[in-house]
Amino acid sequence: MDRLQRFAQQIADRKAAGLYRQHPAIDSYQGRLLQNKQGAYVNFSGNDYLGLATEPQLVKALAEGAERFGVGSSGSPLVTGFHYAHRALSDALCDWLGVDDVLLFSSGFAANQVMLQHLADKTDHLLLDKLCHASLIDAALNSDAPYKRFPHQDFAALDMLLKRYSSALVVTEGVFSMDGDSPDLSALSALCKTNKADLLLDDAHALGVLGNEGKGSWDAQGLESSDMLCLMANFGKALAGQGAFLAGSATVIDYLRQFARHYIYSTALSPALCWAMKTSVELSRSQQWRRDKLNDNIQLFKTLAAGAGFTLLPSNTAIQPLIIGVSDKAMLISASLKKQGIWLSAIRPPTVPQGSARLRITLSALHQSDDIHFLVQKLEQLI
Repeated sequence: MDRLQRFAQQIADRKAAGLYRQHPAIDSYQGRLLQNKQGAYVNFSGNDYLGLATEPQLVKALAEGAERFGVGSSGSPLVTGFHYAHRALSDALCDWLGVDDVLLFSSGFAANQVMLQHLADKTDHLLLDKLCHASLIDAALNSDAPYKRFPHQDFAALDMLLKRYSSALVVTEGVFSMDGDSPDLSALSALCKTNKADLLLDDAHALGVLGNEGKGSWDAQGLESSDMLCLMANFGKALAGQGAFLAGSATVIDYLRQFARHYIYSTALSPALCWAMKTSVELSRSQQWRRDKLNDNIQLFKTLAAGAGFTLLPSNTAIQPLIIGVSDKAMLISASLKKQGIWLSAIRPPTVPQGSARLRITLSALHQSDDIHFLVQKLEQLI
């Protein structure tokens, strides 16, 4: 079998298993609503948790940034690509999170590659929670350091590993992207300190949503930024843009600036986008009503879901997974909801473990009470 035949067979196998993926084209996005040629839908699959993606102030800031700085950065941040807008965004992040310095990246995937590959060497061990994001797993696979994965949030198992390895870095997420739960970061930080290990945190789904002014999961649980060796978060979720950053001490960030190949050899983020993200940070800090409304929507959904007899995973965040189990059944329910004006995508293996295909329900500050009642009513009819 030649290479193209092998590719075609693997695609056919994926279709047969009910795991084939396609791009659903969206014609317009208006916060709680999506629209394409087939009609309009209430959106329960996005990560725009604060409803900022179409916020007029943010749209205006992006246009202003393009007019002032242009669209493209023109090069690597260490050559010609670091503009005033990049410095303004970096300063805003440092002031918000109370860190010494940050580095900006094109994606959270790239930032996580840098965090694990460059902060660990062959004398270390990377210890990852079993449900860490694919970007963290790939980063561990490509690191010089050997790695182990401990059962999800099993700190007893982690403690055994920490006692086995004299130099370790513990890797976890502030909010796990597919399950929506959060680890006990206070206990985890204490465990790391007891065993002289460093903590690396991916806070992509908590930035803007949890903690004072939306600083993140670590702040919500009483940690200081200095309790982590490095923090990764991105602009593509609650901050409603694109790209990511690493944050930490001056020494850590300068070290990465000197040696991180993903940073040195990549074109810098669009300065126009960075100017918009600075505004997004300002809105996140100042508009507490968005977090309050999101939390109200989360509680409403959980109350209605419990009344309908749904068994949800234990999450108090905007990510509310409803396990279906079989991929074909999850796809069928998703398609049936779409016919009734609800956009709720099915998440299937290999994104989630075998047998745990699910509806990953995500809530936003822009959802109305009627939207959530409508969703639960339709789910109750189908499940």
